[in-house]
Amino acid sequence: MEIVDKVKWKEIERKGFYDIEVEPTIDLFYEIEKLKKEKNAIILAHYYQDADIQDIADFVGDSLGLAQQAAKTEADIILFAGVHFMAETAKILSPKKKVILPDLNAGCSLSDSAPAPLFAEFKKKYPDHKVVTYVNCSAALKTMSDVIVTSKNAIQIVNSFPPDQPLIFAPDKNLGAYINKITGRNMVLWNGACMVHEIFNHKKISDLLASHPDAELIAHPECEASVLSLAKYIGSTYGLLEYTKKSSANKFIVATEPGILHQMQKSSPQKIFIPAPTNHTCACNNCPHMKLNTLEKVYICLKYEVPELILDDETIQKALIPIQKMLEISAQHSL
Repeated sequence: MEIVDKVKWKEIERKGFYDIEVEPTIDLFYEIEKLKKEKNAIILAHYYQDADIQDIADFVGDSLGLAQQAAKTEADIILFAGVHFMAETAKILSPKKKVILPDLNAGCSLSDSAPAPLFAEFKKKYPDHKVVTYVNCSAALKTMSDVIVTSKNAIQIVNSFPPDQPLIFAPDKNLGAYINKITGRNMVLWNGACMVHEIFNHKKISDLLASHPDAELIAHPECEASVLSLAKYIGSTYGLLEYTKKSSANKFIVATEPGILHQMQKSSPQKIFIPAPTNHTCACNNCPHMKLNTLEKVYICLKYEVPELILDDETIQKALIPIQKMLEISAQHSL
């Protein structure tokens, strides 16, 4: 499996692709819109992208929702402003479309925590177990899975298995532990985690809640259990956004990547949103991988149509099976 056309990319790197300077007088918003029309392209942006990228995007959402939007579109080119497991998922669901991403180095600590060769060996230890895999993983890991889940539908899909069916959950141990707690399961957990969600500080959040008694803590289930224990609401990135729209509360402490605060503020301008504090004094809850994407890189990527994400047909076919299984189960439960 090749994540990108490595020969082509080596040539791009040699020519200093990331050193291309964009004329400071260029109106990037105008030029990007112009390129989208010329190339019949769309831009998909994850909630964790910078505000400018979210504002120029055709669709803003979570990883799976964006990939599903990609599959529906008539566009010839999909520029995925996110990290590269997300672009892979878009390619799996839209194999005939050209998928490009602004920065090839925009990886994911959670996805990287589960290298496919190591997971293959781990899986051999549990031959009777079905593999439930969080969508935040590589295409290679998806090919070894029985079903994919999102943070929104994970509990529903885990509950769809018979109670006596043993399960492996990968790669996020915190999300897996949360699902075990809610469902009463005892899934075997791969020891992976998201670097952003692991560094929220329980004591600092407790102190912040004490100083803002009118605030509600809302948290992503990738956070550690000690943080989740303080939360008024636990949900996916999309779920957190929807909760802030509907809640009667006017102040929220948000324990997830702070890029989502842009959409929260746009949806509820009268409300106050506070990023949850971390173990550090820096803004370390910003995902460094997500933030590698910039408006300038979006422009260059769209102009030159590189780097392109390439997956071989076998990987696409195998990875599509557990994704389709997830969509089937979700559809059954929505009836």
